Amino acid sequence: MNQKQINQIFTDTAYVRMGGSESELKCANYLKEKCEEMGLEAHLEAFEVDMAEIEEAELLVDGKVIPCKGYFCCGSGEVTAPLYYMPHDDAYSLENCKGKIVLNDIGMGYWRYQDLRESGAVGFITYDGNANYADEDIDQKELRSYISKGEKMLGVNINAKQAIELVKSGAKEATIRIKQKEYKGESHNLVLELSGETEEMIVLTAHYDSTSLSQGAYDNMSGSIGLLAIAEKFAKESHRYGLRFIWCGSEERGLLGSKAYVAAHEEELKKVILNINLDMIGCIMGKFIACCTSEEKLVHYLEYLGAIESFGIKPYQDVYSSDSTPFADKGIPAVSFARIAPGNTATIHNSYDTAKVMSAEQMLIDIDFISVFTSQMANSGKCPVSKEIPENMKEKLDNYLGRKRDKKK
Repeated sequence: MNQKQINQIFTDTAYVRMGGSESELKCANYLKEKCEEMGLEAHLEAFEVDMAEIEEAELLVDGKVIPCKGYFCCGSGEVTAPLYYMPHDDAYSLENCKGKIVLNDIGMGYWRYQDLRESGAVGFITYDGNANYADEDIDQKELRSYISKGEKMLGVNINAKQAIELVKSGAKEATIRIKQKEYKGESHNLVLELSGETEEMIVLTAHYDSTSLSQGAYDNMSGSIGLLAIAEKFAKESHRYGLRFIWCGSEERGLLGSKAYVAAHEEELKKVILNINLDMIGCIMGKFIACCTSEEKLVHYLEYLGAIESFGIKPYQDVYSSDSTPFADKGIPAVSFARIAPGNTATIHNSYDTAKVMSAEQMLIDIDFISVFTSQMANSGKCPVSKEIPENMKEKLDNYLGRKRDKKK
């Protein structure tokens, strides 16, 4: 793959592709065609996702209409209550949530939602965007089923500028009104197999969906292009371990594609020795990282490999918020590669994530290093990474996946 081909793919996929949408499926088929152009046969695997069609979403504060987007899958109805801004999550602040619509500084994650519900809140407001940006963009948020667990509460998302004005003006009362149709839809994983000399395999992953405002060039068509380039390379070279490439759908909606894959392929996971995940590579600015949900030895190996290959890299041991996590949760050591840009040079999950922040030249440099690492693992006599997840990483997985509460936060 060359720079011209990379730039063409960015151009061809410069559209929003939310998980479960027709545009996401369009992109999956496009990537499938790219595999076929290289003489490789890939197939789509469908999985079920929650979907919603918002028919009405309104936020009234002290009689004034505030631009908003209703949360997908938060239910339908109307609620009026005092408005309460909650910047803290201490016991006193939570006590004040009872019977109120709560304006939050953070997104609606698992523990925040449980705290609000148990404290008696009757609705919630979140915000995103940036008070210093010219736009008034509002992202489409979703109350994920594993967060609500069937206990739904009406919620809306607004722009940061509006949130500031609500607090500044001392807003007193809010009304949330939402009407939506909720149903089951489909998202898709795209899977490509390159056989090796053994039945054991390395799985390489990247997600191809985007959020509601984003063209997702950086996050994560970059990783999807990386998988195409690596597949093209190894299709022409022998390798001891098999390689399975998975372009995951609906990652932005809670890692749904990779979760669906590991659930559907439980028996096959016994043959998987390592997961290599690509999520945001090749941007113009930024440092290259390798987040290892594995034994710490892999961190040191990557430090050495970076020095050998004259490639700057910052490896560390942790859980990465991407498709590597469901594999690690199944006991498969995983590493996520990313080039993390400073926030003032490239951002994600908004309308500024376009090909303008990307460098085809840097893409090829990043892909080359990941290919060297993949080759080292795929051609080893015995994969040197121990197939076990250390206890400290198991604890972090429990925290990330909402099974246990992180006492440090």
